[in-house]
Amino acid sequence: MSANRTHPFDITRRGLLLGSAGAAAAAGLGLAPGRLFAQAPISVAGIYTVPVEQQWVSRIHVAAEAAKAAGQVTYTFSENTSNTDYPRVMREYAESGVKLIVGEIFGVEQEAREVVLDYPGTAFLLGSSFLPDPAYPNLAVFDNYIQDASYLSGIIAGAMTQTGNIGMVGGFPIPEVNRLMHAFMAGVRETRPDAIFQVSFIGSWFDPPKAKETAFAMIENGADLLYAERFGVSDAAQERGVLAIGNVIDTQSDYPDTVVASAIWHFEPTLQAALARVADGSFKADNYGLYSFMKEGGCSLAPLGTFEGKVPQAALDMVAEKEAAIKAGAFTVEINDEEPKSS
Repeated sequence: MSANRTHPFDITRRGLLLGSAGAAAAAGLGLAPGRLFAQAPISVAGIYTVPVEQQWVSRIHVAAEAAKAAGQVTYTFSENTSNTDYPRVMREYAESGVKLIVGEIFGVEQEAREVVLDYPGTAFLLGSSFLPDPAYPNLAVFDNYIQDASYLSGIIAGAMTQTGNIGMVGGFPIPEVNRLMHAFMAGVRETRPDAIFQVSFIGSWFDPPKAKETAFAMIENGADLLYAERFGVSDAAQERGVLAIGNVIDTQSDYPDTVVASAIWHFEPTLQAALARVADGSFKADNYGLYSFMKEGGCSLAPLGTFEGKVPQAALDMVAEKEAAIKAGAFTVEINDEEPKSS
């Protein structure tokens, strides 16, 4: 999915077909200005299919906790919610009067939309591969469009690899993963045009042992730098003395001699935009993925930290130049959602 077009509703991406919902949601949210957010905090619930420590979900959780600390929201959450149980948990929170439900419905797209239609007075902000649909006026979707930061991290990776052989371990070959891998690879080629890539997907969002074993195999096959899209990859890199590039969160403090750089996702702009619209009654079906772009403050390159002074200056100069161009709108990182392949 690019930011400007809709995915076909095929079974190759999610294994789910989106059916027609009819006109039952035509009444809209029914959220009058001031009803949800006078002086009282907005009630928010998070529903997550993995632990809140998992990279992607952790960024949503951190943003919600920050809003709670600022007095903007009350916040409760459920983690490790199975796809089969997800609709039930959505209903329970909606029935309890929660005003904004956040989470990720990648594995339960159709079922979640059926729930959304039953609660037109609840705002839903959910991670999805699909663009917003006016048939579901109270469902706004988002995605981690952090390809800008991934591209910059690739520039650094290309300058740090000695062999030009880079291993990339992902969860599933879906748009949310594919676009970041492609952006990273494009960045690598800026500083290492002859780089080759080993690409593998472990078929899980949270299986560190499997990710680690996959990374070990890539190292055995010559990789001297790994793209750690999943937990477990940096552990393998650390044990075998090769470098790693992080994704979504900064784990350098855990791997000070291993993780060179990371592309960081900041969910705060996305959540703040949603809260403002819930508060004034204007929340509607919309694409919040754009708030993840670097020019919106939705992603950044983590500080070099322990690798300060170890990255070639020419690469850092290129990063600074490209970052400025991205923020100014003079340079656009390509969004490529196709499955990446090994070289």
